[in-house]
Amino acid sequence: MRFARFALPIVAVIAASGAALALDTNPLPPKQPGWSFEGPFGHYDRAALQRGFQVYKEVCSACHSLNRVSFHDLSSDNGGSGFFTDPQVKAIAAGYQIDADPNDKGEIFDDKGNRLKRPGIPADHFPPPFANENAARAANGGAVPPDLSLIVKARAGGADYVYSIVTGDGSPVPHGFKVQEGKYYDPYFAGRNISMPPPLSANQVTYSDGTKATVDQEAHDVATFLSWTSEPKMEERKHLGFEVMLFLIGLSFLLYLSYRRVWRGVH
Repeated sequence: MRFARFALPIVAVIAASGAALALDTNPLPPKQPGWSFEGPFGHYDRAALQRGFQVYKEVCSACHSLNRVSFHDLSSDNGGSGFFTDPQVKAIAAGYQIDADPNDKGEIFDDKGNRLKRPGIPADHFPPPFANENAARAANGGAVPPDLSLIVKARAGGADYVYSIVTGDGSPVPHGFKVQEGKYYDPYFAGRNISMPPPLSANQVTYSDGTKATVDQEAHDVATFLSWTSEPKMEERKHLGFEVMLFLIGLSFLLYLSYRRVWRGVH
């Protein structure tokens, strides 16, 4: 009886400790820094989009593809939903090397076995950082970095999730938590063990508009850019929705007036 009296509290403590440890692996709710594009009248901050593109290009593109986005999508000319002019887009595209079509001899490799390349043009899509999935795994410890084209739409929490992941990666590890070999601690990631090393650091990019490049600023800007890649027509959709609402309100008013006129003399 004496053993049972002491054993029960010990078992309860062990069970509680196990439950707490299991709870520690659950991701924290995403941070909510606030976004210019939230709400029915939200819009993309063009300066943030340009800075976010710079962060993607100089940091994220080393591992993450943007397969569903073409260079001309970045253009705001001729009614486009982008945030660069056509000359700027042409210059951006030309800075990338794209796999070339076969030459006049039908060859796609040079005499050294290298893939023939050409400068990008606006019609091209962003080239992937790795030739194939096996190359991506070999360069990232067996993990395949996800394509970022639709990442904001593909993850619960959207831009909040992306912002939280990149700012939380590499956070201090709480006492008693075990980080797996080759992983990094991120309290906002499922299981809290993430394969991606901390992607951002202060002043990792130099913004052309003079904005101070803190980790939070870089994360906010790249999450804004990836929100745009996931839904570049968002502003047009909201504008159309607003016009439809105005039309329906006007139609309802006209129907009400018609109703009053038709039934005016009826008692």
